[in-house]
Amino acid sequence: MEVRATNTPLLEWVGDGLVVGLFEDNIEITGELANLDQKFAGVLKELVAEEEFKAKPGSSVVTRIGGAVRKVILVGLGKSDAFQLEAVRRAAAVAARIGQKQKCKTLGISLPMVGGDAAATAQAIAEGVQLALFQDNRFKSESEDKPTQVETVDLLGLAGEEDAITLANKITAGVILARELVAAPANALTPTSMAEIASAIASETGMHLQILEQAECEKLGMGAFLGVAQASELPPKFIHLTYKPQGTPRRKLAIIGKGLTFDSGGLNIKGAGSGIETMKIDMGGAAATLGAAKTIGLLKPDVEVHFISAVTENMISGRAMHPGDVLTASNGKTIEVNNTDAEGRLTLADALVYADKLGVDAIVDLATLTGACVVALGEDIAGLFTQNDDLAKQLETASEATGEKFWRMPMEEKYFDGLKSGIADMKNTGPRAGGSITASLFLKQFVKDTPAWAHLDIAGPVWADKESGYNNAGATGFGVRALVSWVLS
Repeated sequence: MEVRATNTPLLEWVGDGLVVGLFEDNIEITGELANLDQKFAGVLKELVAEEEFKAKPGSSVVTRIGGAVRKVILVGLGKSDAFQLEAVRRAAAVAARIGQKQKCKTLGISLPMVGGDAAATAQAIAEGVQLALFQDNRFKSESEDKPTQVETVDLLGLAGEEDAITLANKITAGVILARELVAAPANALTPTSMAEIASAIASETGMHLQILEQAECEKLGMGAFLGVAQASELPPKFIHLTYKPQGTPRRKLAIIGKGLTFDSGGLNIKGAGSGIETMKIDMGGAAATLGAAKTIGLLKPDVEVHFISAVTENMISGRAMHPGDVLTASNGKTIEVNNTDAEGRLTLADALVYADKLGVDAIVDLATLTGACVVALGEDIAGLFTQNDDLAKQLETASEATGEKFWRMPMEEKYFDGLKSGIADMKNTGPRAGGSITASLFLKQFVKDTPAWAHLDIAGPVWADKESGYNNAGATGFGVRALVSWVLS
């Protein structure tokens, strides 16, 4: 599919499906739309009246015209005073899906600009269209879904915004990679294949790749990470991709993703109804990290970025760590394992210590870490934990720009009392109450020298049970766009 910026006027566009956006509080057909309505013999006004179209967000109506334009599609934009880039993405997604269902090979999309910013609007439309039409049929012998019918999408009134479309293409490439990683079953996506994907990214973008094997991790004292890995028959892989710009970097950053390619819970095995069959998604943080790496490698900003993930499975065998074991992380801190199903924070501990020694200005880690965060914020919003206000503002700005929702959560130091151990420096879990907060306080123990650190708990939004906006049911690729926006800004 090709997305194109065109100077063809709305009244002169020719193709299968013409998409027009209308505001809920301004649904009158006036101005240029009145001329279009006249050209189509009053069909727009008739369609609005007969279908009682209110132009609410996510709504749409379609009718057949015939001739130079086969079908007209009206999409709702909601209230004009709430019209932001996320509304553009969602409207574009609605238009793309309707166009596909209507078997439109060519779509012309006419949506209002946000704040007069043609480039941002063009980018948002291109992102919404491409993410909505992405289909992952890799594991079907015969695809149940028809191939995408839409072949070309013309962005009307946005001529000259080719660079914005190119930017959108590179961003969606990273999101789609993350979706494919999260959606892949654990027998297809292993620590070894994750390392191979990192190698492919390095080859494509010219990044430097270092894979630490188990023996190298042992030399670095990564006892927390290796404690999780020791039950699996598959070797762990510690992935470190480095992007360096030409010249002196403006900033140095690290992004760390939790990389459990499958989480059985270990000896604290996940029981019936626990969602164990979905635990292939427990590497959603690593997926976002590699997706962001791909996009950053393609965009080549003037910022140095380290992409890190300690990748393994959490399995059960005669070698498995036991509840009650004491592990020693690579900074020397000791951890009493009171729950083997709180394994992600153990892998992140050694990854954070590793990143902390790189001399970066800021670290952001993201992980499908706690069910407690899903209880608190639901399935659409990630928890943002940091004690650095500047970094919080940067990430919140990236969240607002991309529509990937973060909500800043408290880091109440007193809650660390719940992690105190009688025989070690700390336990890996605390009381049930405030579970996502104690998890962030646990991670904080492994960042010493880096000026700014933030933790994103993405357990909710990494997966969608049903289609919503530009996300299809399944893996969402959550985090990639916000991370890229943060790096670029």
